[in-house]
Amino acid sequence: MVFFEDLGTNVHGFQGEEQIETTVEDFLDHSPHFTTTQGMYDVEEVADDDDDWQMVQAKGNQFVVNGQPFYVNGFNTYWLMVFAADQSTRGKVSELFQQASSVGLTVCRTWAFNDGQWRALQKSPSVYDEEVFKALDFVVSEAKKYKIRLILSLVNNWNAYGGKAQYVKWGNASGLNLTSDDEFFSHPALRSYYKSHVKAVLNRVNTFTNITYKNDPTIFAWELMNEPRCTSDPSGDTLQSWIAEMAAYVKSLDAKHMVEIGLEGFYGPSAPARTQFNPNSYATQVGTDFIRNHQALGVDFASVHIYADSWISPSISDAHLEFTKSWMEAHIEDAEKYLGMPVIFSEFGVSRKDPGYNSSYRDTLINTVYKTLLNSTKKGGSGAGSLLWQLFPDGTDYMDDGYAIVLAKSPSTSNLISLHSTRVAIFNSRCSWKCRWGCRKKNSLEKFLYRDDL
Repeated sequence: MVFFEDLGTNVHGFQGEEQIETTVEDFLDHSPHFTTTQGMYDVEEVADDDDDWQMVQAKGNQFVVNGQPFYVNGFNTYWLMVFAADQSTRGKVSELFQQASSVGLTVCRTWAFNDGQWRALQKSPSVYDEEVFKALDFVVSEAKKYKIRLILSLVNNWNAYGGKAQYVKWGNASGLNLTSDDEFFSHPALRSYYKSHVKAVLNRVNTFTNITYKNDPTIFAWELMNEPRCTSDPSGDTLQSWIAEMAAYVKSLDAKHMVEIGLEGFYGPSAPARTQFNPNSYATQVGTDFIRNHQALGVDFASVHIYADSWISPSISDAHLEFTKSWMEAHIEDAEKYLGMPVIFSEFGVSRKDPGYNSSYRDTLINTVYKTLLNSTKKGGSGAGSLLWQLFPDGTDYMDDGYAIVLAKSPSTSNLISLHSTRVAIFNSRCSWKCRWGCRKKNSLEKFLYRDDL
């Protein structure tokens, strides 16, 4: 667990800068979300206060809630529903949210799907396992206790947890003659299956809270699909049609929540000058088109993933850091110039299985992401947040794909996350405080916000 005194003189190198520490403590003492009297994020105090638990909305380049900016420091843990479905592992969900909250993380991205697999939520089209749905109810209810909001993804592009391939199997089982998984995007029957699942989730009444999902501020946004690709149509027309139809459909059921697509961020045919930023030539051929896709009506913010070790080369190098920075800056610029919306870097990380990996490199990568975001934030840009891939509680190593971060085993990474959370929280509260701070305090705060700590 990371304590706020560590953000002063001991860990992050602010020796002798008492003004900075005092300024940060001033902020923390007067913020409803933090306390320096207990020395850490006061989870219980926040959980008891529902007044500020309102829907987050996109307004221009920013997210806002209660009229205040809402910059995001968050994480992914995709398997929460499946763990909650088993009483022997349900406690790990609570443990994870508690640990995430203790370092100030405020948004979690997770799956609201498991199609036709072990512990399936959707056993066949529109047929659900009620116990698994109750497990998702638990995840949503538990997230709220720790003041963590959820991005809920509604289907997978990949085969894990069923994905579009499972929808095609269901279609063929019903008598269709489908030959490609990409027919998920184009065949009317499969579009109908997907819409039925969307409707079932959005209209679900939580058995723990009695709140309908589409009315619950705990849900930050709906994600149409995890990493959609349609390689059978590199023009992008097929996927664009699907995105336009499904974003509009979600909005027709739920006009309150934000919608995002779930894209990796590859540039396509509509912006040939931007394809230079793609990690490789293949990325242009997967049927996605970052700018065009996000111009579909009903899409509220942009999503981008960052995997230099998968896209460029598995061996760790400085080129990965350079790519990460330029990839982020290009998408932030496009979100401002062409889209007029916030962008979240909704998956980023590095695998311990990569040749040359060490924890110091992971911290440097994370710091690169955080620093690039802060450079945008201080200018009022579209860089609205990031979600680590991925956060695990202790004792879940058997689920690890190489990217897992266990906070208790990673003190330097934990400190880095906590420091960024504090900076983000200050930005989120500055509107109401900047008029009360004198120039000296403002200058000290600037040093704290923008100092490079690695």
